[in-house]
Amino acid sequence: QVQLVESGGGLVQAGGSLILSCAASGRIFSINAMAWYRQAPGKQRELVAVKSSDDSTNYADSVKGRFTISRDNAKNTVYLQMNSLKPEDTAVYYCLADGVRVNSWSGRSNYWGQGTQVTVSS
Repeated sequence: QVQLVESGGGLVQAGGSLILSCAASGRIFSINAMAWYRQAPGKQRELVAVKSSDDSTNYADSVKGRFTISRDNAKNTVYLQMNSLKPEDTAVYYCLADGVRVNSWSGRSNYWGQGTQVTVSS
């Protein structure tokens, strides 16, 4: 079984920075993409940033220029550097490991982390 453990959330003032990390563990042969999503109270979960196995990245328009996603493939870990935080960034942030294979002939599965709270005060 694959588990994702997130860390790094917390309370920060507007304009501040936080870095989130998410480590995938278990029987892992490969991961296609790793991504961060967020869900604010009363809103749908939305994509924040994604980094694919080919090193391509994609960001939500609302975080472009402020957030940076990075990935350590050897450690199956993804990071989200968040700068110039705004109150509207307040949400629970979730990590997603997309297209996980446990061996070279297995199918692909997706796994979610438990979420970490980010609160930005004005």
